[in-house]
Amino acid sequence: MTEKKALQLRLPGDLKDWIAEQAKRNGASQNSEIIRAVRDRMDRVQKEGAA
Repeated sequence: MTEKKALQLRLPGDLKDWIAEQAKRNGASQNSEIIRAVRDRMDRVQKEGAA
């Protein structure tokens, strides 16, 4: 199992509101929405590096 580490994150209000809305829309937690967004970005960067 992957070790989970806590991260305190400060966000601008508009970004926090957007994450909250996305989480509500997807029936997910805000934490899972942030993880999804970071993983999506990580995948794009890794694909760019492989090209």
